[in-house]
Amino acid sequence: MLAVGPYATASLAQLSADDHGVASNYADRAAFFQAALYVHAGAAGLALLLSPLQFAARIRRSKPRVHRTVGKVVLAAIAVAGVAGLVLSFVNEAGLIGVMGFGGLALAWLGSATCAYRAARHRDFTAHRRWAVRTFALTYAGVTLRLQTIVFVSLQVAFGADAADAFDRAYYVVTFSCWVPNLLVAEWYLRRAGRAR
Repeated sequence: MLAVGPYATASLAQLSADDHGVASNYADRAAFFQAALYVHAGAAGLALLLSPLQFAARIRRSKPRVHRTVGKVVLAAIAVAGVAGLVLSFVNEAGLIGVMGFGGLALAWLGSATCAYRAARHRDFTAHRRWAVRTFALTYAGVTLRLQTIVFVSLQVAFGADAADAFDRAYYVVTFSCWVPNLLVAEWYLRRAGRAR
């Protein structure tokens, strides 16, 4: 949610002038892409905020209606953020690599959330939980992206690289590294949990 804050309190032009994140890439874009950025940030922020509640066993057991309601809100937020993210992937700063990386993330996120929803509708709660874990991992790709960017840029600057060049190089990497490892960790967790059962 911290990443959403600046976009809620300042214009893209102001953020771009302050060299804040990727704002400069969108400050001069068409209103359609600017709107997509705000929609993506807001809906993804909501999904980030509410997703952990879905793993609270106490809520699932004692208040299943709350679990279902929050789940529907999260699903709607992912649907909106995922579609907006797919649109934004075509105007990202990493070019074709970014289209493939961020576009792949958007499609995987939408697909995983859809599978989680369908499994719940068919009352296959084992499959639902597995898809929910994958969806959670993909939801938090935004957090992973920011953490990795800080680390990758800091390491390069520590070895004498220019900060702007370091950011550009890091951005090429994080288009995939922000979500593929998350998904691999989720799969490892699911296999480990399956063996434990």
